[in-house]
This record gives sequence, structure tokens and C-alpha cells, in this order.
Amino acid sequence: MGLFGRRKSREERAAEIAAQVAGGKGFYGRTTRAFLGKEDYARVQESMGAYNSGLGVQQLLAAGAPTTSAVVVSIADTGQLINYDPVVDLVVQPSGGADRITLRTIVSKLRIPRTGDEVLLVADPARPGSYLYAGDGATP
Repeated sequence: MGLFGRRKSREERAAEIAAQVAGGKGFYGRTTRAFLGKEDYARVQESMGAYNSGLGVQQLLAAGAPTTSAVVVSIADTGQLINYDPVVDLVVQPSGGADRITLRTIVSKLRIPRTGDEVLLVADPARPGSYLYAGDGATP
């Protein structure tokens, strides 16, 4: 412990800045919102939402949250990248369910699901009744 407390790591500082940009708060958030138009700023917020949902899924799986299998009905590229991984719109059909689910999520560029592939979903604790993409179940 130093004179002024614990120094934050680069990753912690980067996460803080990203949260400020996505929320439009703080110096970075206000500056980004001022220089980007309304439409482009909405895209930034969507990308940050997809990134944060990916982190949440990893935590849920590590905690042992139950998964649901689903079949990919269609996949569409959004043209956005986060850490060089594509953000896609997935339409999936849960096994045993009649309703199709549309998800906007990040997928690994090395493991992009195709139509007909089986993927895993995990229930979103923040929004009851909705799901988050949890990958294909294979360990990378």
C-alpha cells in the first residue's frame, strides 16, 4: 500500500474508462458523446452492452448456472468488432421451445456458429425471461 492508496492496474483503468464512455459520464463519456453523433454513440453503447454481457456469461458459467441448448436458425453480421471478434445477430430455437430468440452478441472469430449448429444459452439474471449466448459448449 503506497502513500496514496492502491494503484489501479491498466485493465481496471481501461474498464473504468469504457464504463464512462458507454454511460456518457465523466470526462471520457462526455467528450465521446459530444464528438460522436446520436446514431454512432448508440452503436458504441450497443457494443459495450455486448461486451459486458460476454463478461457476465463467463461469470455465470463459472458459478455453475444451468444452460439451455438451442439450434442456430440464422446469423447476421452487424459489422462491429470488439477485440477483433465480430458482434452478430443470432436467431436461435431453444430445444423444446416454440419461440425463436434473437440475440446480439460477440462470438469468437475462430468459432463462429453456423445455421444448424447447436449452441448454449444461459438465463439472464438482469432480465428474467431472456437469455445470453454462452458459446457452443466446447472448451477453447
